[in-house]
Amino acid sequence: MTDQKKILGEDRRSLILQLLKDSLAPLTGSELAARTNVSRQVIVGDITLLKAKNEPIIATSQGYMYLKQNTSMPLFERTIASKHTPKDTEKELNLLVDHGVLVKDVKIEHAVYGDLTASIMVSNRQEVKQFLNKLQTTNAALLSELTGGIHLHTISASSEKILDKAEEALKSEGFLMES
Repeated sequence: MTDQKKILGEDRRSLILQLLKDSLAPLTGSELAARTNVSRQVIVGDITLLKAKNEPIIATSQGYMYLKQNTSMPLFERTIASKHTPKDTEKELNLLVDHGVLVKDVKIEHAVYGDLTASIMVSNRQEVKQFLNKLQTTNAALLSELTGGIHLHTISASSEKILDKAEEALKSEGFLMES
C-alpha cells in the first residue's frame, strides 16, 4: 500500500468488478490490492462478497477472472474421467490444450468431504506451465493425489469434434477412464 487514499467498500468492489470485466488475463490479489490501495487480504474478502452476489468470478492459479459469456461463438462442454500419476499431469493437460480445449476445472470425490472442485482454466501450454509452477512453488498437492489419480475435468471447445479428438488423444495415452 502507498500513501494514496484507500478506495472504500462498495466503491472498491465496483472498481474490482470493472477491472476484472475489462481484463483479458487473470488479475492477482496483489495487483488488485495495489490498484485499490488496500491489502491483499481485503481483496480476498471483497472477492468473497462479490461471489456471494452471484458475480461469476473464479480464482485460478494465475489470479482472479470474470467469466464472460461469449455469445458470438457457441462452446461445447463435457466432463471426462481421467486417471494417471502426478508425473503425467503436464502431459495430460498439454494433450488437451494442444487440441484446442479449455480445461476448466478438476473434480474429485473425497471420502470425507464429498465432491471437491478446483478451477484450473488453462487453454495453452504457457498457462499449463504457470499452473504447474504455482503447484511446485506453493508445494501444493494435486487433488487427484487424494484419489489414487482418479479425477474429472470439465473441458470446453468450439466444437464437439475438437472434444472428441482430445478425448481420443487421452484414450490413446491410457489416461481416459472408460465406463
